[in-house]
Amino acid sequence: MRYCLLVLALLFVTAAPAAAHPNPNGFRLRMGTIPDSVAASAAQAGEPSLATVPRASCGPGSRPETDIQGRVPAGNPEGFQCNMSLVGHHGDSGGYKALRFVDRAGHECAYYDTTLLFPTNAQTLSERPTGVAVLDMSDPANPKQTASLLTPAMQTPHESLVLSEKRGLLAAVTGNPAFYPGIVDLYDLNEDCRNPALQSSLPVGIFGHESGFAPDGNTFYATSIGTGNITAVDVSNPKLPMIVAGTNYNSHGLTVSDDGNRAYVAASQGLFILDTSEIQARKPGAQFKEVSKLDWATRTIPQVAHPITIGGHPYLAEIDEFSSAENDDSTAANGPKVGAARIIDIADERAPKVVSNIRLAVHQKENRAAIANDPGAQSIVQGYAGHYCNIPRRQDPEILACSMIASGLRVFDIRDPAHPREMAYYVAPNKVSRTAGDPSNYAMSSPSFVPERSEVWYTDGNSGFYDLKLAGWPFAADAAGAAAGDCTGDAGFRSVSAKPRGKGVRLGFTRRRQGAVKIEVFQVSQGRRIVKERRVARFSKPARWKGRGPAGYYFVRFTMAGRDVRRIVLRKQGGRFHKVARHYRRGDCQLLRSFKLERPVFGGRQRTPLRVAFRLTRAAQVRLEVVHGRRVVALYEAPRPAGRTTRLAFRPPARGVYRVRITVGSGSERVRSTLTARRL
Repeated sequence: MRYCLLVLALLFVTAAPAAAHPNPNGFRLRMGTIPDSVAASAAQAGEPSLATVPRASCGPGSRPETDIQGRVPAGNPEGFQCNMSLVGHHGDSGGYKALRFVDRAGHECAYYDTTLLFPTNAQTLSERPTGVAVLDMSDPANPKQTASLLTPAMQTPHESLVLSEKRGLLAAVTGNPAFYPGIVDLYDLNEDCRNPALQSSLPVGIFGHESGFAPDGNTFYATSIGTGNITAVDVSNPKLPMIVAGTNYNSHGLTVSDDGNRAYVAASQGLFILDTSEIQARKPGAQFKEVSKLDWATRTIPQVAHPITIGGHPYLAEIDEFSSAENDDSTAANGPKVGAARIIDIADERAPKVVSNIRLAVHQKENRAAIANDPGAQSIVQGYAGHYCNIPRRQDPEILACSMIASGLRVFDIRDPAHPREMAYYVAPNKVSRTAGDPSNYAMSSPSFVPERSEVWYTDGNSGFYDLKLAGWPFAADAAGAAAGDCTGDAGFRSVSAKPRGKGVRLGFTRRRQGAVKIEVFQVSQGRRIVKERRVARFSKPARWKGRGPAGYYFVRFTMAGRDVRRIVLRKQGGRFHKVARHYRRGDCQLLRSFKLERPVFGGRQRTPLRVAFRLTRAAQVRLEVVHGRRVVALYEAPRPAGRTTRLAFRPPARGVYRVRITVGSGSERVRSTLTARRL
């Protein structure tokens, strides 16, 4: 079978140097008739900054990069590691997927395709089997190969190897850089993941290149970017898969919402959101329906878009592959336009929008000339660009791990989706490439995760399968059960409000997600006397507080499930309330993790000091000013470490309103915030 496939492959593949669908001359492959509805949409107006993400701060035991972010010069005998360390390794080549499954008996297994392009690995037939490698991961430091899957789609899955954890099914469709006739292979992993059981190998995929799986494991989607085909295959009976629907989109990776009713298609023209409810419901004559489409200015070739929620808010984590020429979509060696990765807001699925970009310094146009002669940079299907990203879970994933080809595996903290930052990387020692020549990194695979051991798995096309330990992840939990630094990622409220009405206040909120809500009203001053926080009212749903109590300052605290906390300050004067400026900044994942004043008032008869506290996510220079009117009456400047709360106290003498301004800087990143308090 292996040799028959080799002959078939030679009919479809000419001198393509590596692993993805552009041909070696850089021209786009456009095959088949694509409907007008998939014409490229206009790029989103007002796109976010294309600046690089903040560089990782490397901890003990790291071997940091020696040049700009993401650059791997020639040589590199030891590789680079930042907050990641090697646990185990297997093989000397890899492909596009590294998958994990634990079977009913508790056996833990890894699966990875062993080549970037079949049959270029045929030269190693006598050394190591081709196809998909099955690894016993009971000893993570010493992965042991227990099987090789050699059926047609497993020999040449291209980017289509995919796993349904719910059903315990491993699937692939025959694929290559152009397309293959779509033979779909299905294996059952449940009884013994170390020895997968073949269920079927049938031509039900039409054409193959990439794929997707509905979360319930009953629908496999075969996709072909070259021919413009998406084929939905019912695999509820894996021994007898059946085609249920098809459509025409130049789909690369395809992901499916948790309910199965939406497909997120990374297509050559951008992102498409498709209604798949008829396929999910198995409606006779089921059809795909287009919901929306999105393009962006730096698009190259979209690879995959993973649906995630952060604090109950829906997003996609998307990555483009390779680089292209400036004014067209032609894949180019070390091209000036690099797609890289991004976070897309899909709260309004009919108007998705990019909210942040995830880019390294090597992706920036101004650096491309300087890195043009680095290993692999002159290959149109390698170089400094992106290929795959993956997340450990869909709900509050915390991190995004991306294979960035010549830059190795990169890990990003995405708890604040508007401000992602690099937190770790692993760059393997450069190895000789069977496809591109010069020793280099060739990280192309979608990673997998073992959160309970803080591990990330991926493969490098030139050097095999890697099991890595990621320092500091999963993020530590605080007393409330939220991840430390769980920032905007723990948002449960969409909004909160305190609206004065007559002598009382109308208290309300809207939700992003479900969770128990507690509304508390605290009194903090009476006349010119500061009082210890005194709770005067409590509610569990929107309500009207009658506002009984003396004149002075109050604040309303809204809490959802112990995690999302919001505050609104009120002043009662002349028997009525009005809102005043905030004294408490809600945390986020930027440099400034938290910033707050102890109370919205200070001084008074007790001469209570103005107490300030802040905490940083990374070491940075801090400047804090206390301003009265236009005059700075107190100043604090100092470098401060990460993860420690700094507490300060000031005693300005004059009564009135004071503003406390903080500026935090690290490299090119700046965060500014202002809080307000009144001296009584």
